[in-house]
Amino acid sequence: MKASKTSSARSSRAKAPATNGTTASIELPPWVREPKRLLINGKWVDAASGETFATLDPSTGETLCHVPAGDKQDIDKAVAAARAAFESGPWRTMTSSERGRAIWRLADLLEQHIDEFATLESLDNGKPRAVARVADVPLAIDLFRYMAGWATKLHGSTFPISVPYAPGARFFSYTQREPIGVVGQIIPWNFPLLMAAWKLGPALATGCTVVLKPAEQTPLSALRLGELIQQAGIPDGVVNIVTGLGETAGAALAGHPGVDKIAFTGSTEVGKLIVKAAAHDLKKVSLELGGKSPNIILPDADLETAIPGAASAIFFNHGQCCCAGSRLYVHTKHFDTVVEGVAAAAKKIKVGPGMSADTEMGPLVSEEQLNRVMGLLKSGQAEGAKPLAGGARHGKSGYFVQPTILVNTQPGMRVMEEEIFGPVVCAVPYTDEQEVIQAANNNIYGLAAAVWTSNLSKAHQIASAIRAGTVWVNCYNIFDAALPFGGYKQSGWGREMGAEALELYTETKSVCIRL
Repeated sequence: MKASKTSSARSSRAKAPATNGTTASIELPPWVREPKRLLINGKWVDAASGETFATLDPSTGETLCHVPAGDKQDIDKAVAAARAAFESGPWRTMTSSERGRAIWRLADLLEQHIDEFATLESLDNGKPRAVARVADVPLAIDLFRYMAGWATKLHGSTFPISVPYAPGARFFSYTQREPIGVVGQIIPWNFPLLMAAWKLGPALATGCTVVLKPAEQTPLSALRLGELIQQAGIPDGVVNIVTGLGETAGAALAGHPGVDKIAFTGSTEVGKLIVKAAAHDLKKVSLELGGKSPNIILPDADLETAIPGAASAIFFNHGQCCCAGSRLYVHTKHFDTVVEGVAAAAKKIKVGPGMSADTEMGPLVSEEQLNRVMGLLKSGQAEGAKPLAGGARHGKSGYFVQPTILVNTQPGMRVMEEEIFGPVVCAVPYTDEQEVIQAANNNIYGLAAAVWTSNLSKAHQIASAIRAGTVWVNCYNIFDAALPFGGYKQSGWGREMGAEALELYTETKSVCIRL
């Protein structure tokens, strides 16, 4: 997306395809029409270059508004503000109870604006507003409250030590957990608000300060959240928000010498670039990356649950989930029944603009993502894969793709090996349990998996054998702020959510006092 030198010109209305195939004009919320600025050291400022870029409505491809195109100069200022807030500001030194209350106030404010944030997510990302209203925003609220509670529960330990070369000496020894420092956080476009919460929650609870860079495709909810962060009483400089392109603002943040840790969610390819940028000064890195998650239906599975579960596993959020169940392995006993059931479910999904009340699946986030998904579909069909449902673009405007199930897929096909990040599932029959476990693990990713079975013992055995950070049994896409999420292999480093996430934002200090 090219940045342009503008005065943040904005559209006041966005056109979206209506359910009858015509276009319907959607009145944008007043906040969207207001000028957008960066949040640096508690002040809302223009990018140093004066440049902006457009954020688009993926239902139409039309401009919603323009946001600042931050670059290295702005990242430098934001990092300096975060460093000053960490070293000499009140955030790190205030009591943990005070920090927790501030984070809780942020959750309360977000809850008060739940409808507004659901609208922003729908406009900017394309997801159905109704889904954002019951999933994305409530999960973000819950995450902040969960992490607010942890602020008072971060502690070390005391323990006796015995030093062989100091006979008779006595020592008092303890550990304490301290904030890691200034954190750079780069969030993706598939769950813009929720991913911001996943990153900000543990950083704030531990006393870190932050420079947050939203995805250039979906910057609006992060900027609006910045206003709530100020209203919650979180001190200036603790959270700084810089919008910009990945190759400019994102790259500058990842390699910045003033940043102690980088937290990134996105593609594995970009994650590798993050690691290279961070290697120069060995800053800490956590990564939540791609997936090609296997979804296994055993012969004893309850198909009334497994079939809609398999459909939801891939079609939720338009398939734009790193943990999407994109490889569907079904025992030959039920293969035809399951694929026909998933295909029937795909054909019934109402595809349309996210702001339409009856929409069940919105567009992909961008033209770039549309072209990627369509390219992989074309590749799969050229190699012999057959769509039982979908397989093509939906409509002629916007970035819509038909919900798709492919059969006749083989190992080695790009659609079987690569993360498509769209509503496309590859269905594969199998006969042997060990064969399917081997196939499930035969991939560079290891983010999530699922197994559908009526045998509890079998569920535990397969869950143990699958090399993935999360294994769901007889369910899919179940998330909770207390449940760690992250991957094996090239799906990332570290975990989001749960107590494990807090470890990524703290250092352990050992103190030893001779008595």
